[in-house]
Formats: sequence, C-alpha cells, structure tokens
Amino acid sequence: MTSKIFKRKPIGELLKETESENSLKKTLTAGSLIALGVGAIIGAGLFVRTASAAANCAGPAVTIGFVLAGIGCLLAGLCYAEFASMIPVAGSAYTYSYTTMGEMVAWIIGWDLVLEYALGAATVSIAWSEYLNKLLGYFDLRIPYEWSHSPFEVSTLGVNGIMNIPALFIVFLLTMLLIRGVRESSFVNAIIVIVKVAIVILFIVFGWSYINPVNHIPFIPEATNYTDSQGVPHHFGGFLGIIGAAGIVFFAFIGFDAVSTAAQETKNPKRDMPIGILGSLAICTVLYILFAYVLTGVASVEDFRTVGKEASVTFAIQTYMPGFGWLAKLVTVAILAGFSSVILVMLYGQSRVFYSMSKDGLVPKIFSDVHKKYKTPYKSNWLFLIFVGLFASFVPQDIVGDMTSIGTLFAFILVCVGIWILRITNPEIPRKFKTPGIFYLKIKKAKIIIPVVPILGVFACGLMIFGLGWVNWVRLLIWMAIGLIIYFAYGIRKSKLRGK
Repeated sequence: MTSKIFKRKPIGELLKETESENSLKKTLTAGSLIALGVGAIIGAGLFVRTASAAANCAGPAVTIGFVLAGIGCLLAGLCYAEFASMIPVAGSAYTYSYTTMGEMVAWIIGWDLVLEYALGAATVSIAWSEYLNKLLGYFDLRIPYEWSHSPFEVSTLGVNGIMNIPALFIVFLLTMLLIRGVRESSFVNAIIVIVKVAIVILFIVFGWSYINPVNHIPFIPEATNYTDSQGVPHHFGGFLGIIGAAGIVFFAFIGFDAVSTAAQETKNPKRDMPIGILGSLAICTVLYILFAYVLTGVASVEDFRTVGKEASVTFAIQTYMPGFGWLAKLVTVAILAGFSSVILVMLYGQSRVFYSMSKDGLVPKIFSDVHKKYKTPYKSNWLFLIFVGLFASFVPQDIVGDMTSIGTLFAFILVCVGIWILRITNPEIPRKFKTPGIFYLKIKKAKIIIPVVPILGVFACGLMIFGLGWVNWVRLLIWMAIGLIIYFAYGIRKSKLRGK
C-alpha cells in the first residue's frame, strides 16, 4: 500500500487529458489571466485585513508585512509559473503534487485547497453582505438584521439573525455566471477589476496629502504584547509583530495561484500562464504597499482598534479627509466589487481543483461532468453552491481568514518542494518558463541541484505560518486529519492511478 499511495501520475498522461472531448474549452489569454489574478487578489484582504494587522500586530510596519508576504508569494509564484508552463492542466497545486510527490500528498493538497477556495468564498460572501448594507444605508435603506446575519449572531438591540440572504444571493449569482462560461465570467471580472483598481489608486493619490506623520512614529513599534477585544493575545511590534502581520495580510495575496487552475482553458499556457501569475502578483504588491502606507498614515492604530475597526477605509476617509465623502461611497462600491470578484475566482478555482481530482477518481465522477454546450463543470458548480451557500447563510464570519491563509501557505510550500523534486526526476521535460535561482553543481560525475529560490520560498511561507500561531496550526492538523479519513475511506479505493 505504501508504494501505491505515493505513486506519481505521469506527466504525459496529464497532457493527453487536455486533448480529450471532455476537456475544458480554451478561451483565456495572458490579459484575461492577469485580470483574473488581480480580481482574485484585490478584495477582502486589502480592505479588511490591513487595518486588522496594523491594530493587532505591527502598527505602521504592516507595510513591511506586505513586503514580506509579497516576497513569499513571489518565490512561490516563480515555482507556480514553471509548473503551469510545462503542465498546462486544471488543478493547480493538486495536479503539480500528483506528478512530483504522489497520490496521497496530492489528496492532502486538494483537500487543503478547500480551505482556500470554498471556505474562503463563503467567508468573503458574508463580508459582502455586510458592505451591501453599508451601501444601502447611503440611500436610507437596509436589509433587516435577521435576514442578513446567521442564527448564531445577535445585534446590540437583541435581534437574532435567521439567515444571511445577501451572502447566499451573491454566491448563487456568481455560480450561475461560472456555469454560463469562463469567457463571460472573465469579461465581467475584467470590468470589476478596472473599477476597484481605480478606487484603490484614487485613495492612494488623494489620501497621500492627508498623511499625519505622527501616525508613522515609531514606524516599527517597540515589541510588546497586545490582547484584542475578543481576548486573543498578539505579539505587537518588533520582529514577531511584523511576522504576525505578514501572516495576516497574506490573506490579501490569496488568489494569484488561482490563475494556475485556469491552465487547461488558456489558449497558449506555456507563454500566458507565467505572465498571468507574475503580472497580477507584481501589480497587486505595489498597490498594497502604497495603500497600507497611506491608510496607516491617515488614521492611527488606536482608531483601528476602536471606532475604525470595521469598514476601516471608509472610516479613515470620512473622519480625516474632509470633502471626500464621495470617495468613501466609491470605496464601498469598490469593496463590494472586490469581494464579488474574489468570490468568483474562488468558486472557479474550487470547481477546477475538484474537476481534476474527479478525473483521477479521488472524488465522485459528478465533479468532472462537463456541460455539453458551455463546456464547464456545471454539476460541480451546483454542488459547491450548496456547500458554500449553506456556510454563508448560516455560519458567522470568524477566524476562517487565518485558516485560509495557513492552508494556502502549506500548499505553497509543497509547490516549492515539488519544483525541486521535478528538476531531479524529470529534467528532460520542456520548460517554457524556468524558476530562476536553481543552480547545478558538478562534483566529479555527480550533478547536485542547489534550489535557492524554492528553499527561500519554503522558508518565507514557513515563517508566515509560524507567525499565525499555534492555534491555527492545530486547526490545520484537524482539517488534514478529516481529509485523510475521507481519502482512505473513498479515494484510495476509487483511484484510477492505483488501479493501473
């Protein structure tokens, strides 16, 4: 059994699957991939997690946290780009792990990606519901508390939530869009990307002149301990504070790897996939650093801990930027648009990962059934609509953001390790894009590989996992244990590779 669960899927077999009649339709270009990546990245993380990381961990030094998180994503992104250029099939890190580390590791990654995509989509949809009410408030309208919150939530007036209808609505709407076709989804996403990027740039440009230098002193606070309003302790300031902030704001980068799940629907994946992955990451990293610097300069850390804790960007504009009330309203619209595109790409990525797992027999065939007309995995989309919709409708938003981050970081580590392994086991495979910083050293007749970039990627992602704290480590282990139970109860018996 041991040899079977670590059996690797031949790359040649993967490439043949892209030529089958049941294959996904190729419609995407480098430009649409960049839009897809930016659409996934800019959203809940930037507008929500920035203030949280500043308040709880690093103060103004959250900007450095963004730099560290961006470096970690860049290192992993370089490895993703090599994988995507030589294995242009759906499935992302799951598929890459199957070719390098075997079936059981691939299952672990596939299950791990549920944290990033499905639960992440549900969490963001709940935030979308909250900001929809803020937008409606500008017109003196509001969805009643009981129909915009879960049954586990109670308002300050004692009103019990029943069901979060707006969160369910946005998940339903975007699922229908995905079923209709990825080209249409990409077009809508491109419009959303233009809107929210424009708003982010407007905030940076107009907010720069309202920066109060006092808010940036000291830029790196002295290391102390801080306990938030929920009683959760944090390392604030110093090195540990910055590392903790990097782990928190890493959520803001989640999504660029979702570009790799679209490889099988890309017209020229060997050229376009690296452009899409690295291009979207570069654009967002620059915007993030500037945005964080302006936000922490306009409002103070104490603001983010108290009255400005929720809707922090809107609060900063309305409180410290007189005459820019119109910008606060546009930011609310941009946040809604940003959340929508994040949900769209997360739902997209989840269905494509399970599409690949289903083709391998590790999950039921229904997840790989493709619509005859639209050529999309519509049944998978319907099933995840139910799963994500139930979570969004009846479960409150809590710590899933950190769970999503730690799950994704774990996937990134395995991708970095996978490139190292594949350079040893399959050096002959054509690679349109090669991860830089991998050196070959000859000692007599032996050739030793020194994978500098993959090792740094593992270290950077591991450091951010460390910064998220032991509570999240335990949650990840519990989630992985549940996944292994499912694998040994179903996947290992139905595996097509295992039957060969």
